[in-house]
Amino acid sequence: MNEVIPGLIILTLIGFGIAVLLQITARRFPETVDEVVNEINKLLPQTQCAQCDYPGCKPYAEAIARGEAINHCPPGGEELIKNLANLLGREAIPLDSKFGETKSPAIAVIREKECIGCTFCIQACPVDAIIGAPQQMHSIIERDCTGCELCLEPCPVDCIDMVALSEKPDNTKPGQKPIRQLKVLSLNTVSPCIRCGECEIQCPKDLAPQELYWQRSNDAAMSRLDLDACIECRICDRVCPSHIPLTQAFIESKNRIKLEHDRKLLANKAEHQYQAREGRIALTKQTVKTRANRDDRASILAQIKKGSITTDGNGAGGNT
Repeated sequence: MNEVIPGLIILTLIGFGIAVLLQITARRFPETVDEVVNEINKLLPQTQCAQCDYPGCKPYAEAIARGEAINHCPPGGEELIKNLANLLGREAIPLDSKFGETKSPAIAVIREKECIGCTFCIQACPVDAIIGAPQQMHSIIERDCTGCELCLEPCPVDCIDMVALSEKPDNTKPGQKPIRQLKVLSLNTVSPCIRCGECEIQCPKDLAPQELYWQRSNDAAMSRLDLDACIECRICDRVCPSHIPLTQAFIESKNRIKLEHDRKLLANKAEHQYQAREGRIALTKQTVKTRANRDDRASILAQIKKGSITTDGNGAGGNT
């Protein structure tokens, strides 16, 4: 008996040591599957279009984390595949054409005179971007529409069109400054920057235009160099000995950063609306009250007529 006790003590100490090592490892390497899924989900376009054969972007992110291919998302296209490949250390492969093709961003538009108010499109929309009532004309909330096209198939009168955003009229609000669309600079058409520093000397906002020019494709660097402080006075253009259109480069960078920021905001909003809708549907399924089907009701009535089931004066049922 005395010989067994030391062995048990040793086994206990070994087990305790393993447990401690596991705890240390878990704290030092806290990345979990959920964190990987969240990082993947941030890259997905959040259209919730189900073209990838999953009901939404989050389920597809979970599938990718489990090993699913990264080329099943037409809205994300080749850029998404490249970003997922960089994130996960996988090979960037072409988009699988059986899931669809990448299209220009679009939104749904209902032809009002043809709408019959069936509500089928409302039920199909994954982000609640359609409003209306039975037998009443429906409308699309354009700012919430992700262009998923899920409302097209259930519409019995085909009164919904997908309109490319480039074809939509400019709905800029009064007093709002529209984004200027300029041609992207080509390094082959301008002389190279010689880093003379003349633009920095003349800049009225004490910026470093030459550094902003060299870092114009790096969003983090542009933020660090305070691109937003540029007032686009074009003084740097006039003093540049290489005649580089610096201001045009800064405007292009501002537009690109703003568009990317707006895209992320819309994606986050679409994801939250999708999750809220899914939660509401799940809650409805849990709370809905069931009733006897037609066959059950017919059987109960038949038994009452035969006298096998009776009711007392208070309406309570009982067997005869």
